Amino acid sequence: MNIYDISQKAGVSIATVSRVLNGSDRVSEKTRQKVLSVMNETGYTPNIFAKGLSSNSMQTIGILCANASDPYLANGVYYTERTLRQFGYNSLLSCTGHELKDKQYALDMLLKKRIDAVVMVGSHYIESNPENRQYIYDAAKQVPVIIFNGYIEHDNIYCSFSQDREAVSKAANYLLSQNRKHLLFLYTMLSYSGREKLYGFQKTLQAYGYSKKEIAALQCPVSVMETLEFLESLYPNTFPFDGIITSEDSVAIGALKFAQNRGIHVPEQLEIIGYNNSQLCVCCTPELTSIDNHLSTMCQNGVQNLIRVLKHEPISAATSIPCDLIFRGTTKKQYEIKQS
Repeated sequence: MNIYDISQKAGVSIATVSRVLNGSDRVSEKTRQKVLSVMNETGYTPNIFAKGLSSNSMQTIGILCANASDPYLANGVYYTERTLRQFGYNSLLSCTGHELKDKQYALDMLLKKRIDAVVMVGSHYIESNPENRQYIYDAAKQVPVIIFNGYIEHDNIYCSFSQDREAVSKAANYLLSQNRKHLLFLYTMLSYSGREKLYGFQKTLQAYGYSKKEIAALQCPVSVMETLEFLESLYPNTFPFDGIITSEDSVAIGALKFAQNRGIHVPEQLEIIGYNNSQLCVCCTPELTSIDNHLSTMCQNGVQNLIRVLKHEPISAATSIPCDLIFRGTTKKQYEIKQS
């Protein structure tokens, strides 16, 4: 079944069927319904690529994600694809990994498929070396580029990101207000988001009079068990900290397991704060206090901005999303509420 067959069954010209498919207003409502009725009866689905060639739009957005098995990134892809679908856009997903050459290759392949725009889920696409961002700048010369949870300033690049620096600062201020004096920050990578989190931690402690040597921040593995093993290898005897902030919930739960194995009482002796407010937070005992960076809001706002860009409407190049500290059982605040 093709467009010629539809025109024959509907008793209209091929040009009329084409106008119906492209949403043209140069067709009467009666004729439009007649053509649509024949399409429904025959189960005809228009060829998206042929339609794209005629309309100069594939109605398709490319999505780049480093690792779809990562719960945080998987949720980001889900929120993005769902919102795009609500606006009538299809998605093409490419899982790139973290190597620069693989990111470049994946983006090039998507652009060759005549996509309307690119969405990059995750701040790791913003390389710390500005020269390594050139592939993004080159893509932005062809189509709009949306980056979630990262920020770079360039023509035709639009960023939606959480206020990571302020969020970690808020968490550190809370722990210091609880008279915690020996804080540790555990992070998994120095992506744009990772750098913002680390900076927020360091600056807050410096404001309290801590010297650079007194500020403890360690890069660690991302999984629960690897974090546990990492801490056990570093601190086989005593553990000198009374407060931990992490860049991921999985790392926080690894730290919680470490504390429980050592007989360190949480939150009485050690308070722990994770990041992302994921489902993992309610899968441990005590439940994990975490920073909610409102990923769904970030993705939805980003897609809405993209649609405005595609409609040639003016928008801000950067949208920041405030974060919230969600208190649960690994901090004294929620613990004391539950005990009262």
